[in-house]
Amino acid sequence: MARFYSNENLPIDLVEALRQLNHDVLTSYEAGRANQNIPDQEVLAFATADRRCVVTLNRQDFIALHRSGTAHSGIIICKEDRDYQGQAQTLHSYVETSGQDLSDRLIRIQKQNQPKAKAQVFVAKVYSR
Repeated sequence: MARFYSNENLPIDLVEALRQLNHDVLTSYEAGRANQNIPDQEVLAFATADRRCVVTLNRQDFIALHRSGTAHSGIIICKEDRDYQGQAQTLHSYVETSGQDLSDRLIRIQKQNQPKAKAQVFVAKVYSR
């Protein structure tokens, strides 16, 4: 299973959904790093030092960090959506089936309309630098 570090903006319900799928998730609160206005670059450095992939809702800033060439243990950007189980399952399936190390990868979990589907589904999209 993957090792994740959730920053402050990630809903605890999504953290719990990932834990139910047996992922090791450390929250910023548990790490004693919550409510301190820690810059995103330091959040990423902390996670990388602990060999954890950052899981966040903060799309813009973490995409910029990824594209800057900063080495990292992975960045997962989730969507502000209350379907926490759907997002967690999509991320879990990606980790399970990709067989790839998450280091220096940016993955977005986003909704995608499926033709003739009754509901939208989440997909994992990998971004290059």
